Amino acid sequence: MTTTPTSAGPATSLGLQTPVDLGRRARPGESVVRGVLLAAALVSIATTVGIIIALLRPALDFFREVPIGEFLGTTRWAPNSHDPAYGVWPLVSATFVITAVALALAVPLGLGTAMYLSEYASKKTRARLKPVVELLAGIPSVVYGFFALAFVTPTLLQDLLGMDVGFTNALAAGLVLGVMVIPTIASLSEDALSAVPLALRQGSLAMGANRLQTTLRVVFPAALSGIAAAVVLGLSRAVGETMIVTLAAGSQPNLSLDPREGMQAMTGYIATTAGGENPVGSTSYNTLFAVGLMLFVITLVINVISIAFVRRFRQEY
Repeated sequence: MTTTPTSAGPATSLGLQTPVDLGRRARPGESVVRGVLLAAALVSIATTVGIIIALLRPALDFFREVPIGEFLGTTRWAPNSHDPAYGVWPLVSATFVITAVALALAVPLGLGTAMYLSEYASKKTRARLKPVVELLAGIPSVVYGFFALAFVTPTLLQDLLGMDVGFTNALAAGLVLGVMVIPTIASLSEDALSAVPLALRQGSLAMGANRLQTTLRVVFPAALSGIAAAVVLGLSRAVGETMIVTLAAGSQPNLSLDPREGMQAMTGYIATTAGGENPVGSTSYNTLFAVGLMLFVITLVINVISIAFVRRFRQEY
């Protein structure tokens, strides 16, 4: 005698719940974990909102005394002089000059390191070299700043290269900042390159391409979104770096695109002025928050552009 199985299946015949019911049942502790993760997300959002509020209130007080047209439309920055001026562009230009020098060094070296570790190094070599590269990220930035003052400017730039640079200059600050940013770009780019499926490499090699052609024309474009995110993260870190630019670039506002000159970046101004004797609520004190708000807006714009770029070129496998 044969029997026809019912649609409920063996789980129902044994008195058990169906897979659908099992999927709907909350596991022990799942709600707690979900609550912890939600709290972490809310704390991050609340922290960002708190930073914006902390910047906005004194910045608005500053703009009540100094027109925003003077802040963004003039090119002289001397808030503590007898004839005060509040044109922020010397600080902005110094920030971009130092960052450009840093990226000019960090991007090719970081991507080259990432491609070597991902495509050419053996597993043993990768396991040894990657921690050494990432170790550079753990060196305090103040040490990098003293390295720029004690070695890069006097020995590398003045003695070896014979350049006419002062004791403080944007070139030394940018070069040392680039060294500090290399681990960030190299590590994240290596992760993005390693995530590209092996089948793409094998297909390229099977078509007759060599390893270099495969790396540059197949693997690199496939990992472009991750590489772009790594570069932007390095860019954001370079823009927000404080101690290196404070020590190595100088404290003289200078609207110039020549990195051999000394100049003061936005973060350098904030660091030096915050330690001074400026009465709370005064115009000179509120300049800290106006410059900080400017730096926040620049960083926000960079990240918005980077997110759009990453989404545009993202590859899913």
